[in-house]
Amino acid sequence: MSTISHLDIYLHDRPVGVLVLLPGDRSLFTFLDEYIEDTARPVLSLSFKDEFGETITATRPVQTKLPPFFSNLLPEGIMRNYLAARAGVKESREFFLLWVLGEDLPGAVTARPADGVKPPPHSALSDARQWEKEDDHLKFSLAGVQLKLSALRRTHGGLTIPARGLGGDWIVKLPDLRFAGIPENEFSMMSLARHMGIAVPEIALLDLDEIDGLPRDITVVKDQNGLKGQTGVQGQAFAVRRFDRPEGGGRVHTEDFAQIFRLYPERKYERANYRNIAEVIAAEIGMDGIEDFIRRLVFNILIGNGDMHLKNWSLIYPDRRHAALAPAYDYVSTIPYIKSDTFALNLGGQKRFDDIGLDAFLDMADKASLSTKMTRRIALESVTRFREVWQKEHPHLPMHDSVRNAIAANLNRCPLAKAQ
Repeated sequence: MSTISHLDIYLHDRPVGVLVLLPGDRSLFTFLDEYIEDTARPVLSLSFKDEFGETITATRPVQTKLPPFFSNLLPEGIMRNYLAARAGVKESREFFLLWVLGEDLPGAVTARPADGVKPPPHSALSDARQWEKEDDHLKFSLAGVQLKLSALRRTHGGLTIPARGLGGDWIVKLPDLRFAGIPENEFSMMSLARHMGIAVPEIALLDLDEIDGLPRDITVVKDQNGLKGQTGVQGQAFAVRRFDRPEGGGRVHTEDFAQIFRLYPERKYERANYRNIAEVIAAEIGMDGIEDFIRRLVFNILIGNGDMHLKNWSLIYPDRRHAALAPAYDYVSTIPYIKSDTFALNLGGQKRFDDIGLDAFLDMADKASLSTKMTRRIALESVTRFREVWQKEHPHLPMHDSVRNAIAANLNRCPLAKAQ
């Protein structure tokens, strides 16, 4: 039996390329000729598209990490540490982490070793066997830093975490004792976004006893004093249906803007701004996409969400070839937890919520060659709509008072909230 030296990359179960492990812990991705030559091929990523719309085939090997598109498929932070530890994989060895998690990546990509191939004898995986156990919850790698698991909807309500996390069509985000009420916060912000006319997947708040199959090393605690490490959880969980796993089965391909801009996850707050995102949306989707983008920007400024970085904006490919703006996700008001938080990226030269006004949108539109008249109209309509939705809905939503008060204070200070 040969040792693993490459992973076959599939898109919608169609082979598209090979990710090769080279000597010196370097990796290189190459497309298959049949994929390149197919003029009706599905889109893997805009990052592989040049200015003329042709597929970029000349790539260079990268050290230790995977190429940015694949690196961004892997989890970050707590989730990465948790899964890597369970699999016996060093979290920095991304090739091997992809090998373990490659069957349930975001979107429609899978990474598979050739049949019968085992890991190299001196790799971090050579002595690890945990991922082969039936009760393991490894094969789920949705990017992000919050501890979250793939789940299936039970016919009688609630959710079930499947063995190995494979095939889940819901994401369960567990509560975090460091930040009180995060699940209730996200549920409330996503509910407000839906009332604003923003596309939002199906969502739910669940008591932890409504979730079957939590990994045995995740401990449910009754109070903060009972927490014994990062895998203790307390309170309710937030659940959201995966928009890349439609009802009826199958997968829909997606990619985030860190992938599109060929940036590693740690650069998700750098090297790009909202104008850059707008330019891609205008080119790939058109004005309907831009209007939706402006509406989402306004919403996240008014709720004080400082985490709208490149990985929290995604494109989705419903027909496999043409992009649309993916449904909203990870909408959380961050200002109750980080009092001095700012917008994640630059908008018209501004990042502080206290400084962002209508002029920032007009500056973005001008530099992105968008209609300033349209931008003004959509921004002002969105501000008005938000105030109506907030006034009507916030008293009935389960957000903590600290969240409610922080957003109310932001609306009183933020110039955009007063624009007319």
